[in-house]
Amino acid sequence: MNIDILVLAGYFVLMVFISLAFKKMASKSASDYFRGGGRMLWWMVGATAFMTQFSAWTFTGAAGMAYNNGLAVTFVFLGNICAYIASYFWFSHRFRQMRVDTPTEAVNRRFGKGNEQFFTWAIIPLSVLNGGVWLNGLAIFVGAVFGYDMTTTIWVTGISVLLISMLSGAWGVVASDFVQTLVVAVISVACAIVALVAVGGPGEIIARFPSDFVMGPDMNYGVLLVGSFLFFIVKQMQSINNMQDSYRFLNAKDSNNARKAALLAMTLMVFGTIIWFIPPWASAILYPDAPASHAELGGKASDAVYLVFAERAMPVGTIGLLVAGLFAATMSSMDSALCRNAGIFVRSFWAPIVCRNKPMSESKTLRVSQIVTLINGILVILIAQLFAQLKGLSLFELMMRVATLLQSPILVPLFFGMFIRKTPKWAAWATVAFGMFVSWMVMNVFTAQWAASLFDVVLTKRELSELTTTITVAAHLVFTAGFFVLTSLFYKEEKFTEEELATTAKFFHDVETPVYADDEQDQFDRMQRSKLGHITLLMGGGLLLMVLLPNPLWGRLLFAGCAAAVLLVGYLLKRSANAPQQQETLRPAMATARSH
Repeated sequence: MNIDILVLAGYFVLMVFISLAFKKMASKSASDYFRGGGRMLWWMVGATAFMTQFSAWTFTGAAGMAYNNGLAVTFVFLGNICAYIASYFWFSHRFRQMRVDTPTEAVNRRFGKGNEQFFTWAIIPLSVLNGGVWLNGLAIFVGAVFGYDMTTTIWVTGISVLLISMLSGAWGVVASDFVQTLVVAVISVACAIVALVAVGGPGEIIARFPSDFVMGPDMNYGVLLVGSFLFFIVKQMQSINNMQDSYRFLNAKDSNNARKAALLAMTLMVFGTIIWFIPPWASAILYPDAPASHAELGGKASDAVYLVFAERAMPVGTIGLLVAGLFAATMSSMDSALCRNAGIFVRSFWAPIVCRNKPMSESKTLRVSQIVTLINGILVILIAQLFAQLKGLSLFELMMRVATLLQSPILVPLFFGMFIRKTPKWAAWATVAFGMFVSWMVMNVFTAQWAASLFDVVLTKRELSELTTTITVAAHLVFTAGFFVLTSLFYKEEKFTEEELATTAKFFHDVETPVYADDEQDQFDRMQRSKLGHITLLMGGGLLLMVLLPNPLWGRLLFAGCAAAVLLVGYLLKRSANAPQQQETLRPAMATARSH
């Protein structure tokens, strides 16, 4: 345990070092704090796009589902892959070309000031709820590892994430996301290799899995699983490619880097989807008693299966590295959301409403942003405590309910509004209100039990859960999205002022006009590579020291291989930072106006 704490402490030192290293880059302007001034390279943006879809829930709630149900858990992540493919071909570069610092500024340009205020107060509470789920997942794992009660764990871990998030804004967030991607990759690949060796290979997992590996237990109607998978693709398509979540691509230095970032996120998701779940699949065969090891977690006991695998199968020091990976996953989601919320609140409410007659200086804007980040972080901690009391509800089900019932109505106009242009002023907020009604109807009237009764069938608890998700997503696709599309029938230009029409026209013109980096970008590129090269080499050195831990030879070799991979990445970054400058062909008109 002392070794694991030492490994975790080393990780936190590295995160603090990252925040301090990039703090100066975030202190020049509010744009730098919110989105790095739009000067980040594709591999940094791609890492943060990947990591924001990856939280501690993946190692806990999703791992618990993999342990119990087999392959079905990958359907959620296959939806992410399809969404990033669409992002590469259509959405990512258009999000960058909106030329804004925050998502709600894009809402203002597309839908008007009234909708900007509506979504400001819709997005922030939803982010707090999601943050509570992420932090709750982290607390489950950390509490089980170190034996602390959930309340203490939530406060300690929440404050740690919050402090690191406040230090350096978007630069620190995205830089840490890149390094955290390496941490997650190292621990995931190492655990997957050991699991495959222990169980005898992929074929043995399929053959010896306690239930049907594809269908899982308590699944008599395969069509429910197929329907859930297909509608999850639709859900993730909207969840990733909408104005609210466009902030990840607003960081990119130009349109081309935004597209490359989406491609990188998709590639990482392809490899990660299988690698992440090999240990819980193997554990279902090797350790059928795994949930009993942490019975104190109640209905969430199977969410600690990754911990059980690390305790029983991995070399000394792995648990500390695994917990570091969990912190990495949660921090990447929470700090991105906290930074985004600060930007939304300051740019869309504080500055235009509270201080509309008193223009704010950059220094004051930064201070207010940090205060907002602090308040949001404390709210996330309180919500996580509330979720911790729901012992009978699995973390996976909790995540699905928050996402499908609350998030879907908000995302519909922010997704379809990117390509359906002629809608009345009230279309966006009215669609969300209608969508909330649809969610209520699904929860209280047209439930899974109601659908089962139509066909006179009895469904298992798992089948009811799958059907609930399918009905909810389908209802929003048909009714909520249909409502937004039909609002175009009420579009009348005379209802808009000339300024409003011009603003909307300019928005869509910008969305189709590429952004190019300016002549100063090269120094920022070199700075990013150099700083992250140093930090990655430090992390590789720390992993190399783990070879000295009291482990069998295979354990030492495993850590040596992980260290070598990370050191190679650090070396390549440093080398590219010192390479001769490459001249890019720029379009002067765009280059001189690239501030957005």
